[in-house]
Amino acid sequence: MVGIDFPQISPIIFSVGPLAIRWYSMAYLAGILIGWFIVSKYVKKYDIGFNKTDLEDLAFYVTLGVILGGRFGYVLFYGGEENPFLRNPLQVFEVWKGGMSFHGGIFGVITAIFIYAKRRGFSFFKVSDLVSLVVPIGIFFGRLANFINDELWGRVTNVSWAVKFPNGGYLPRHPSQVYEALLEGLVMFVVLNFLWRYKFVRERCGIISALFVLLYAVFRSFIEQFREPDAQLGFIFANVTMGQLLSFPLILVGLVVIFQKLKPVK
Repeated sequence: MVGIDFPQISPIIFSVGPLAIRWYSMAYLAGILIGWFIVSKYVKKYDIGFNKTDLEDLAFYVTLGVILGGRFGYVLFYGGEENPFLRNPLQVFEVWKGGMSFHGGIFGVITAIFIYAKRRGFSFFKVSDLVSLVVPIGIFFGRLANFINDELWGRVTNVSWAVKFPNGGYLPRHPSQVYEALLEGLVMFVVLNFLWRYKFVRERCGIISALFVLLYAVFRSFIEQFREPDAQLGFIFANVTMGQLLSFPLILVGLVVIFQKLKPVK
């Protein structure tokens, strides 16, 4: 049978008694810390007007938005017809058992940025552009953690780089987590941060944010062609998955905002 054997990597880095440090939680932590470091450098380099306390508070708001939005988004979008969370609503708060939706996380972060910007007196898009520049870092680490956790694998295939995931029945499958890490993580980070170097882009607040949601939605919709649909949902209709369905509005929003921001100023 074609395919590469799944590497024997434990999802737990190490444990001390009942406390277990997992790759997935470290992926979130690494994304937040590295993102905070890069944003701090940009704020200083381009004299954006954030002080240390502003950045620390922003990191807190964004982290809260990611966790709450991602978790509630998973419950709402991926619970399925026999949604276990309806029978036991307290399971919503059991984040250590897994189950996060990136689309829900986006909504949570947007809400968090809106509240933060209003309280601090910053422009919403000024803040969202800074956050959008570094979110791909978290996506990159998060998708690699999905690979290590043997979850969210792809559809069965005969390509030479297919991986035989234990939870996927040891059938050769697309390593769709790696595809997402490269496109939604690495490629998006390079593109957005390259464009940020240009004064024209920085001064038109909102372009980076719009490009982020647009590129993410396009990449995610493409990779969904190789990713196994969620077992509790399957295809929503025809060959459309929930990930593609949720990405469509993001494409529209991204295009509208870019169009508005690129219109000549009268």
